Amino acid sequence: MRELTLQVTGMNCGACVASVEKAVSSLDVVASVAVNLPLEKARIVLTQAADTNAREQCIAAIISAGFKATDLTPAPQLREQNKTALHAKSWKVSVAFLLSVPVFILSMVLDDFGTYKGVNTRLFLAFFAALPVYIWSGAEFHRNAWASLRRGTANMDVLVHLGTTVAMLWSSVVTFAPLFSFSPDFILQSTHVFFDGAAFIITFVLLGNYLEAKAKLKATDAVHHLMEMQPDEAWVVLETGGTEVQQVGDIPKNTLIKILAGETVPLDGCIEKHTALVDESSMTGESYPVRKGEGDEVVAGTVVLDGTLFVRTTALVGDTMLAKVIQLVDEAQLGKAPIQRLVDRVASVFVPVVVIAAIGAATIWWFFAESLAPTSNMEPIEMAVMVLVSTLVIACPCALGLATPTALVVGTGRGAAYGLLIKGIEALERAHATSVVVLDKTGTITAGTPRVSHIELLDSDVRELLGIASALELESTHPLASAVHTSWSNVTDKRPLVHDVRTLPGQGLVGALDGEPVAIGTYELMEALVHELPEDLEQNVKKRAKRGVTIMLVSKGQRLLGWIEASDRIRETSAPAIKRLKQSGISVIMLTGDREETALTVGEAVGIETIVAGVKPDEKAEHIRELQQQNEVVAMVGDGINDAAALTLSDVGLAMGAGSQIALESADIVLVRNDLADAVAALELGRATMTRIRTNLVWAFAYNIIGIPLAMGLLYPWTGWLLPPAFAAAAMSLSSVSVVSNSLLLRWWQPSSALR
Repeated sequence: MRELTLQVTGMNCGACVASVEKAVSSLDVVASVAVNLPLEKARIVLTQAADTNAREQCIAAIISAGFKATDLTPAPQLREQNKTALHAKSWKVSVAFLLSVPVFILSMVLDDFGTYKGVNTRLFLAFFAALPVYIWSGAEFHRNAWASLRRGTANMDVLVHLGTTVAMLWSSVVTFAPLFSFSPDFILQSTHVFFDGAAFIITFVLLGNYLEAKAKLKATDAVHHLMEMQPDEAWVVLETGGTEVQQVGDIPKNTLIKILAGETVPLDGCIEKHTALVDESSMTGESYPVRKGEGDEVVAGTVVLDGTLFVRTTALVGDTMLAKVIQLVDEAQLGKAPIQRLVDRVASVFVPVVVIAAIGAATIWWFFAESLAPTSNMEPIEMAVMVLVSTLVIACPCALGLATPTALVVGTGRGAAYGLLIKGIEALERAHATSVVVLDKTGTITAGTPRVSHIELLDSDVRELLGIASALELESTHPLASAVHTSWSNVTDKRPLVHDVRTLPGQGLVGALDGEPVAIGTYELMEALVHELPEDLEQNVKKRAKRGVTIMLVSKGQRLLGWIEASDRIRETSAPAIKRLKQSGISVIMLTGDREETALTVGEAVGIETIVAGVKPDEKAEHIRELQQQNEVVAMVGDGINDAAALTLSDVGLAMGAGSQIALESADIVLVRNDLADAVAALELGRATMTRIRTNLVWAFAYNIIGIPLAMGLLYPWTGWLLPPAFAAAAMSLSSVSVVSNSLLLRWWQPSSALR
């Protein structure tokens, strides 16, 4: 499968999105397509059979559907284009408003002041002021409407075009009918015109589009802020000892660069000389700067505050943590929630249904107005026209199309600002419904940096035991392996060469040394390998494990050499985070491969009652599946290779940012700060985002449920309410603006400061 992302312009509502997706998905070379309305992007997944012409086929399909498609525009350039377009929209709105005000005054406020050759002067002036608004200000709606009709679909532009055209045609016919002797009596006797409705429909829709465009720019502020953090140039240290400025994109890995106080780190790297305070708030949301020194890692986008650092680069410009963050956020924002797919299907049939309903309502009022509204001072034909125009205009499905993607764009951007990298909308949608959180122990509840705290020798010396242990652990990436290597390096630099090393999941490692088997691992592994174990060994191991340490026994042949005890610090935020989860009504389970005694000690310290210990990596996923079969929505938090299957299977997989690459790839959400408190924050962000999406959809549907019957005149016989076209246009624009504004409230979301 291959992916293709295109820039698509000319979309205004959910019906437009459905039209683009329908046009592209009809191609044989396309497996799936997702279109984002606020970002104006289409992500297309191609089939294996797609050839080099697939891109051109997709662009041609979008253009034939009446929209514009191009290769992806660089974000900074696109932002500038959007700012220019926003300025043009403001100018067009201003002109339309300045002309619409006199149209309203002439149509609705002033009394008649004479005629000229039979034509009412007041109505003629209203026509003259409304015409530029209809033709010039509304040109985009008219063009897009005809393009939509030619491709056999209907969108918001069709409704605006039909509504304003009917209003202008009727009003023009009424105004100029006295000039023609063949004009029918019902036209000559009509006194109501809708020039003000046509002008204000276009004005309010333009105003709504302007406010939406402005809000969309704000919605993408977080991502563009991330992009702006990447410097264009860096000081490269030359072999002669001097420095020169080079473009960041031209700097290879393993280059020594110099970063001055106040400068932004241009590339990920490792500090070789000096120390300094580094502000990492841009990447993690951490408010306090961190002291960094030799051997510490720094990432692009962070700021050096009070010193000069010499850093050896470890990544190219496209592979930095900052670049990956931007990519993840971009991919997440292009995702589409199941709830949005439903909305798009509704929007695709909504407009044709509304057109039919509007014509039907207008027909009924034309023929039955005298009995339905006997006290009205309007002619039946006049009421029919008003109902037709108002219904067409008020039903524009803009709010439906914007409800989900605007909240998603703001939510994912806000998450990135706090080090919560959300890979897809599906993760957010499932996160809000989480009922059980399953936690790995090492590297999740604990810091993941264990240290050897004790070595018990039974039939060996410390050099032999540590040498064999370190040689075996060379095949492991587990944090315990680093603890063993560190302890070995403090004692000796001689390490035997162990052959045929194999990993036994959940038990340890075995290999061969000098023709004898060697092993490091659990008590159960030693039972299987060593025929005679000390009688009190199991009791001793249990006793030590109750202190919260991890026991690694080491053997050679039939000799049990001893064991290594490693302790890992519990994160300061683990207990408060687990308490917060419980307060939210979420059950917490610890799932670990460690001994039960060790797991119980850690669980007691952080407040977890449900503990499943001694679990092999392949069994972790099975436990997740069992919970899901009990109708639980499961979130899994882990960091290692042994968590990858469970992270993939869980409804929401959350991986610590310092975890293994496979764990990061398997997870739905990456926690840059390696902090359990951020797992809580991610779930809370999911709930906050879904709350905005749902309130948006409720408002959008409620608006149509109330507005359409009101515009159709269904309530008139009982209330006397009939919605004028100008008010319908204002209500339609207000609905779209309110949906976007509601989404923008997420810009003030932040994780709990108490947990952080």
